[in-house]
Amino acid sequence: MKLLIGLGNPGKQYDQTRHNIGFMVLDNLAGKNKWHTSKKANALYLWQEIADQEVELFKPQTFMNASGLAVALAMKKHNLEPKDIIVIHDDKDLLLGDIRTQTDRSAAGHNGIKSIIEHLGTQDFTRIRIGIASDNPRKMSDTSKFVLNRFGMFEKMKVKKAIDQAIEEIKKLI
Repeated sequence: MKLLIGLGNPGKQYDQTRHNIGFMVLDNLAGKNKWHTSKKANALYLWQEIADQEVELFKPQTFMNASGLAVALAMKKHNLEPKDIIVIHDDKDLLLGDIRTQTDRSAAGHNGIKSIIEHLGTQDFTRIRIGIASDNPRKMSDTSKFVLNRFGMFEKMKVKKAIDQAIEEIKKLI
């Protein structure tokens, strides 16, 4: 079994923001399927078959910087190892739409990943990093503000393409 974890922040005010691209990938995978609530893990989840494998899609509702606790609880519930999870998240160091899949990588300043590493005691898990960076450095001068911005009209095409690429990558990894 695999656990697909999309990182983001809960709440309508964060919907479709750069920081929530992990949620956006899982929402795209889920389609019209209904998300269930885990009060214990403080997360939304649903089961789905992908590439003939049953996987759990998992969106922590703890806010980005505290994602690790929800992930650790889900892994414990299903008796999973770090090799059984795939985390999908934004990356401000990659240009918008660029994707990198890596294993055993540091948090590189991403607080959601830092939280997961702290709760799991390892960085040896797979990540799909989706670039959100602007090619205009002035737009990124205030990182915390930048990641909470919504995508512009012209950026949305790149975002859609990146989400589609991430889904193809997920299918390969499963």
